[in-house]
Amino acid sequence: MSTQIIAAVDPTRSRTEARNAHGHSVVMDTDPPEGDGSAAGPKETLLAALAGCTGVDVASILRKKQQVARTYEIAISAESATVHPKVFTAITVMHRVTGAVQVEALRRSIELSATRYCPVNAMLSSVARIEDRYHLTDAGGAAHEALVCVIGPDADVT
Repeated sequence: MSTQIIAAVDPTRSRTEARNAHGHSVVMDTDPPEGDGSAAGPKETLLAALAGCTGVDVASILRKKQQVARTYEIAISAESATVHPKVFTAITVMHRVTGAVQVEALRRSIELSATRYCPVNAMLSSVARIEDRYHLTDAGGAAHEALVCVIGPDADVT
């Protein structure tokens, strides 16, 4: 399977618009002085791709398990190396879910996405340590939080 992206770069500044074969676009920019900060930067866009990839997986698995999430939000934070090319070294993915969802169903859905299904996670985990966590507020209002897994360099899949 082949993927193709065509990116148009404004040569007078750092703004880039990338389009896939279906015409869908993603706009990226950088902060001043190189860009005008009018869009997310390329590294932020990479984290957004991770959120989209794992979010689609987890939501799909929860539906298959007949779990009814009322809300689902993913918050991602990342640390970067201090020297160029300043790659991500550590990423934390926090899945925030509310609704009629069982703790074990959520935990397993996140684990499957992180360790088997999400290609963005697989690519990033080859260079960065990735922690997946959740915060679930169940249908009864009880809060549950836990670490699901840690993958990447020097990390065991848990």
